Amino acid sequence: MTGGEDHSSTNRWAALLALAEELRPELHRYCSRLVGSVIEGEDVVQDTFAKAFVALEAMTELPQLRAWLFRIAHNRALDVLRSKAIRAAEPIEAAYDVIDGASPDPVEQLMHQEALRTAVSRFAELPILQRSVIILKDVLDEPLADIAALLDLSVDAVKAHLARGRARLREINAAASRPPDVRSPSAAVMRYVTLFNQRDWDGLRAMLADDVKLNQSAHAVRTGRTNVGMFFSIYAKHDRVRLAPAWLEGREVIAVFEGDMEARPSYFMWLEWRGDEITFIRDYRYVRYIMADAELIFSTSDGT
Repeated sequence: MTGGEDHSSTNRWAALLALAEELRPELHRYCSRLVGSVIEGEDVVQDTFAKAFVALEAMTELPQLRAWLFRIAHNRALDVLRSKAIRAAEPIEAAYDVIDGASPDPVEQLMHQEALRTAVSRFAELPILQRSVIILKDVLDEPLADIAALLDLSVDAVKAHLARGRARLREINAAASRPPDVRSPSAAVMRYVTLFNQRDWDGLRAMLADDVKLNQSAHAVRTGRTNVGMFFSIYAKHDRVRLAPAWLEGREVIAVFEGDMEARPSYFMWLEWRGDEITFIRDYRYVRYIMADAELIFSTSDGT
């Protein structure tokens, strides 16, 4: 490879890395609503950039990165939905007029506000195309033409899905059930939280399985008790960090507070277990945008 090719490749990587940091929150807002989970949405975002980095190596010309990344994310999210056997499709009947001008229409603004207030999980009740269009238009404020290009639809078809999706979303929100009941934490999570809040790092390390893995999103995965054990050394430098058991999307998680007076956690983590041993830690410290859509339900005991 020539020096010029090296320089070109370096520029492509630099451009993608810079855009990755800028686009991650926006991609997560799209993917989490498409798959109906903030946790699985972040998995899709990670997969998107992994695929993009591999594909970029073979490219001689740099694509329009934003549109390209959204298409990869969209397709990966559909793969996730297929694997979960969540399929929904609906024929297009008639196009409806949807305002898409430079000056926001009051009705459009109301639609945007309603979409932002809607819990991530409720989007999963929409057919996939309606879901995609609603998220792109009413959450991310994408132009109709760009939505049509991403989804391989005509603008009129996008308008139809948007109008019908908005009507269905209003029905879903109107029929939304009451918040889930508060649940007690498991004994294993309660022990982890208690040891952490007591700064018993050796006690926490003793809970790790020999083959434990740590995933911190944008960082390389750590593997093995010794390597993952260094994770607690990082937290040992922050005296004000405290944990509390919680639930999210039916999954037991751990909320992370970075100050004594914080009413809302800064991020969360979740653990996988094999008996009493931790086999996997997922820590969202470096992708805090995930909290924007996370609806945590705190457990009845906080581990302090």
